[in-house]
Amino acid sequence: MQWTDRIRQTKILLVVAAVLIAVASLVASNLLTRDLYEEEHKKMEIWAEAMRTLNVDDGNDGMNLVLKVIEDNTTIPVVVVDEKGEVQISRNTDEKASPAELARQWKAAGHSIRILYDDANPKEYIDVCYDDSLMLKRLAVYPYVQLGVVLLFVVIAIFALLTSKRAEQNKVWVGLSKETAHQLGTPISSLMAWTEILKEQYPDDSLLGEMEKDVRRLQLIADRFSKIGSLPEPVPSNMNEVLTRVAEYMSRRVSNKVHIQKLLPPEPVIVPLNASLFEWVIENLCKNAVDAMEGSGRITLFLGVEMDLVVVEVSDTGKGIRKKDLKSVFKPGFTTKQRGWGLGLSLAKRIVEEYHHGRIFVKASEVGRGTTFRIELKR
Repeated sequence: MQWTDRIRQTKILLVVAAVLIAVASLVASNLLTRDLYEEEHKKMEIWAEAMRTLNVDDGNDGMNLVLKVIEDNTTIPVVVVDEKGEVQISRNTDEKASPAELARQWKAAGHSIRILYDDANPKEYIDVCYDDSLMLKRLAVYPYVQLGVVLLFVVIAIFALLTSKRAEQNKVWVGLSKETAHQLGTPISSLMAWTEILKEQYPDDSLLGEMEKDVRRLQLIADRFSKIGSLPEPVPSNMNEVLTRVAEYMSRRVSNKVHIQKLLPPEPVIVPLNASLFEWVIENLCKNAVDAMEGSGRITLFLGVEMDLVVVEVSDTGKGIRKKDLKSVFKPGFTTKQRGWGLGLSLAKRIVEEYHHGRIFVKASEVGRGTTFRIELKR
């Protein structure tokens, strides 16, 4: 549990750091955009003053400088209209757009400077209407594009991290499972041989039958481990029989205070699956239920058909799962037991989703009341 918490905290810190960097970049870009906007506004004030000088000055002194100021504006769109709204000059505007309409829009947005021909006669004037330059517009959009790119990079990085982590986990799963099956193989073979010898020497001993059952059980466990990492071919199986076998096996290995209840339909429910591995899933859920109930309570195995789905639910009357832990129960390493490894539910999820293309999740859980796990398989 501590290990999964550290992983979660690391992811949160990485995301927060990326967001802070992106926000800092956004703020810096906005400050730069504001400075550029103010500079363009000052340029338009100078340009408007040049227009006023051009209209009121009849002499030639300084006229070359005025014309140069007007002609040097090659980036800022501007439309000059008189008091009647008629266009006098239009520069750097879209040829397809109406200059009069552009002037109206820009004036409504507050992008206009009024120039009086004569301070004593306020009825004669021109309005210099302007818009942000293309460079300023691009710079205003750039921070958001940059933020999107940073967030996209963070998402890709996290996805790549999770993918590589999962691939590494898969290799560990497969290697550990194969090695476990290999290590179990030799002693199981020896036990089988010794059992046959004991049966010949003590044919009437009733304990040998129980020993033989345990040896076969070990052989089944080794077979299950050997199938991890491969894709076993699903075979049409009777789900009623699968759950019955699990219930009988668990009943023999729990105390009398644990009652296992089966709610199965009267007709057989046939599902393509690997019965050996699927039984392992149900056994894991039942064993977790026994631990959660601390040796006293009721386990209910429910089997039903909903539309095109076969539904299996394993319910218990145990201590339940806390809400904050519901998203972590299937993660490798997560456990609430002092001596647990946190691998059972992770392995169950792998078997259901990757081998049987189904779905397993916590349907309901209430602290102090119990938990229900739900498995959905396609018919």
